[in-house]
Amino acid sequence: MKLNNTLYIIILFIVQISFGQTSGNKEIQGQIFEQSTVVDGVNIINNNTQVTAVSDTNGMFSIVVKEGDVLVFSSVNLEPLKRRISAEDLASNSITIKMSAKEIELKEVVVNENANITAENLGIIPKGQKKYTPAERKVYTATSTSVDKLLNAISGRTTMLKKEVKVEKKEALFRKMEYLFEEAYYTDRLKIPLEYIKGFQLYCVDSPEFAVSLNTKNKTMSMFLITGLAQEYLTIIEHEK
Repeated sequence: MKLNNTLYIIILFIVQISFGQTSGNKEIQGQIFEQSTVVDGVNIINNNTQVTAVSDTNGMFSIVVKEGDVLVFSSVNLEPLKRRISAEDLASNSITIKMSAKEIELKEVVVNENANITAENLGIIPKGQKKYTPAERKVYTATSTSVDKLLNAISGRTTMLKKEVKVEKKEALFRKMEYLFEEAYYTDRLKIPLEYIKGFQLYCVDSPEFAVSLNTKNKTMSMFLITGLAQEYLTIIEHEK
């Protein structure tokens, strides 16, 4: 009988320890934003228990925590973030997480190792003279004199050449987009169907703000703007179906 009582006390002690370890644990809900945009695919790990979760397409997630636990948030395009769970978080049963896009410096493409050797340095043209693209040179030539302006205005050639300049600039923006964003970024992150990617890129380069972000190599701004443009474009193609 004494052995049974001892065994009973030991079992009761183990149960109390287990209860003490799990007490305070609670499943809470959360939502993740980058700026004002919800973010999916963010990995969340409880550093204390190693429990993990992933945010859904609405940026939502749920995870078991207790007061004092530290949650670590990470994603490919976002800066890592740590958040310690407070008593207030547990009481409200929800948390909001604000993450920031990574600052990624764009790589420079070296076209010519002897780029310091220019027509200006060689004295062929005066220093500080405006440089024109091929299409811009055609427009300049077509409008350089009053007679040329009149003749070309009559023929419509100047209008055609100016269109060439616009096309040339858009082609340059297209190349920058292809360099910055891989195909999977459009389909997985922005939810753009594969067959609509080229049309979406054209939609993006028509945006003056987005064009400025590409030309100034501000990838953070480009990523922010392209998310809004993707939502607009998805609405447009949905209405066309």
